[in-house]
Amino acid sequence: MEKAQVYFTDFRTVAFGDGLPAKLKKLIKQAGIGQIDMEGKFAAIKLHFGELGNISYLRPNYAKAVADVVKELGGKPFLTDCNTMYPGKRKNALEHLECAWENGFTPLTVGCPILIGDGLKGTDDVAVPVVGGEYVKEAKIGRAVMDADVFISLTHFKGHEMTGFGGAIKNIGMGSGSRAGKTEQHSSGKPYIKEDLCRGCNKCHKECANSGLLFDTSSKKMTVNPENCVGCARCLGSCNFDAIRFNLDNANELLNCRMAEYTKAVVDGRPCFHISLVVDVSPNCDCHGENDAPILPNLGMFASFDPLALDQACVDACLKSEPLPGSQLSDNMTKPGFVDRHNHFNNSSPESEWRTCLEHAEKIGLGTRDYELIVVK
Repeated sequence: MEKAQVYFTDFRTVAFGDGLPAKLKKLIKQAGIGQIDMEGKFAAIKLHFGELGNISYLRPNYAKAVADVVKELGGKPFLTDCNTMYPGKRKNALEHLECAWENGFTPLTVGCPILIGDGLKGTDDVAVPVVGGEYVKEAKIGRAVMDADVFISLTHFKGHEMTGFGGAIKNIGMGSGSRAGKTEQHSSGKPYIKEDLCRGCNKCHKECANSGLLFDTSSKKMTVNPENCVGCARCLGSCNFDAIRFNLDNANELLNCRMAEYTKAVVDGRPCFHISLVVDVSPNCDCHGENDAPILPNLGMFASFDPLALDQACVDACLKSEPLPGSQLSDNMTKPGFVDRHNHFNNSSPESEWRTCLEHAEKIGLGTRDYELIVVK
């Protein structure tokens, strides 16, 4: 496979000159986004709106810059993300939209509509075959994500407590999965019921096609029948009270492989373009209701047609940079008995693992880790 082209620009601007949104527009135009036929096409711009309480997510100004370029090219952009599998402010479309609005993402601020990709309760998904998939044969992807003619990922590149970093592959694969899809990636197990939260409403029972749930008439609570339950997570989206839970018990390596395969399901067979901003590099995911101090400096903006090359370029830039003082990373490195793992991601989150994601993505043909970095001034 030939080297992929990854375009890069830093965060420097000149006084009284153009700002960073204009610089992002210039970057993605030079990276070739105009090669995609956008005329009259629906273009999904996949990003993370940030959990309430977290302020390290990408500013809406960047999303508007991308949406503006898509409209210049004749496309019909919309911002999208899918609901979360865990309790929080983004587990259904109503709260998810309210969260996005509170964090500054509105049609007025971003210049395009905002759609939650897997519907009201996270159950509006479509089974997408994974060509060459070893762990996932059919990925459960939010329907609106798959209905789009063009797919664009806009990623906040950051640290992550499980996968080492959250880059384009995580934004696409994990982020585009429905609630059931996220569950499939995170857990190979079966659900359990938090009895104190169960209302006995039986809504989950109606969603189960495998007799995996049993209603206890004496306690008026739902229970799991482990012999019949297949772990499909359809019940998860039906519960309005967060009574159904899954343990996040997948090994990081398996999580990485499934995430890469979900990404392949999303991007195969249609025009795609990918953007990552290495800025406010918090040690943990934007799904947290808080964010810690950045572990690395603001390094720049990257764009490519290849999501794997994009992640590799961002990783390489991060590993070449110096840790920021007063961060989780620098604190870990000064602790007694510190064991140097020779990369910032594992030194920040020692239990995390990230290499298998890139290795498996290349193995299944998602892209290449071999790239040419082209600097845009």
